[in-house]
Amino acid sequence: MRVRPRRLRQTPALRAMTEQTRLHPRELVLPIFVREGIDNPIPIGSMPGVVQHSLDSARQAVNEAAEAGIGGVMLFGVPLEKDAVGSGATDPEGILNVATRVVASEVGDALVVQTDLCLDEFTDHGHCGVLASDGSIDNDATLLRYRDMGVIQAESGSQLVGLSGMMDGQVAAVRDALDEAGHAGVATLAYAAKYASAFYGPFREAVDSSLIGDRRSYQLEPGNRREGVREAVLDIEQGADIVMVKPAGSYLDVLSDVAAISEIPVWAYQVSGEYAMIEAAAANGWIQRRRAILESLVGIRRAGADAILTYWAVEVANWLRENR
Repeated sequence: MRVRPRRLRQTPALRAMTEQTRLHPRELVLPIFVREGIDNPIPIGSMPGVVQHSLDSARQAVNEAAEAGIGGVMLFGVPLEKDAVGSGATDPEGILNVATRVVASEVGDALVVQTDLCLDEFTDHGHCGVLASDGSIDNDATLLRYRDMGVIQAESGSQLVGLSGMMDGQVAAVRDALDEAGHAGVATLAYAAKYASAFYGPFREAVDSSLIGDRRSYQLEPGNRREGVREAVLDIEQGADIVMVKPAGSYLDVLSDVAAISEIPVWAYQVSGEYAMIEAAAANGWIQRRRAILESLVGIRRAGADAILTYWAVEVANWLRENR
C-alpha cells in the first residue's frame, strides 16, 4: 500500500506541520460586560469564570487581554435604569459610553475597541428596538436610535460598532450617521445572520435582560440556511466592513456559506450557551475541558470564520503562546 495518510499523523511535529487550520490570538475577541454602580466584579452564575465588571475591574481585564495578544474586546453595558427607548444607550454618561472611554484610553492602541450597538440592554421591555403602539418592533424608529448610538459610541472611542439588533437597513443607517458626523474611519460589524437561538440564555443573565417573550420577529428562524446568506449579502451591499454569524457552533453550515460568498471578513460569535455547556460538561468530568474548548474554536475557524468572539479568548491566547 503506497498511499498511507497516517504517515503524516505519526508524530506531534508532523501533525503540527501539516495542520490545515490553526488558531492565533489575534483572531480572538473577548466580550466584556460592564455594570453600572458596582465597585467589585459580580460572578455570572450560568457562565462560570465570567463576571459583570466594574469600571476598575474592566480596566484590569482589558490590560490582561492586551498582554495576552488577542485581537480586541467587545463591550456590553449593564445599566441601573432602563426605559422604553433605551435612553441610557445614547447618554454620554451611560455605562457603555463611559466604559468605552475608559477602555479606549487604556488599550486603544493595542486592541480593537468594539461596542455592542443594540438597545436590548437598555430597554425596560428587553427588545432590541423601539416598540410601536401595538407592541411590535418599529423598525424605522429603531434605526433613528441606532444612528444616535453609533455616533455617541464613536465619540466615546469605539473603533468598531457591532450592529446586533437585526433591524432591516441598520448597516446603511449607522454608516450614513457615522460618515455625516465625521467618523468615516469607524468600522461596522454587522451581525448579519443572527438566529433566534436557545443558546442565548446565560447572556440574558449577564446583561440583566428584561425580555419577556422572544425575538423571533427579527432574528432568523433556526431552520433557514439560505436566509442567513441573504442577510449577509444585504449587509455587504449596505457597506458593512465585517459580517458575522451568531451563534457559531449550531450554524457552521451558514458560516461556511457566508464565507464562500463574502469578499469582506467573516466573524462568528461563540455564544454564552456554547460556553456554558462546555464548562458544565467539563466540571462534571464528562469531557476534557481544554481539548473541547480548542476543538470547538478550530471547528469555527475551519468553517470559515476569520475571527471569533469567545469568552475564552484570553485563556486560549495564553495557551497558544505557551505552545509557540
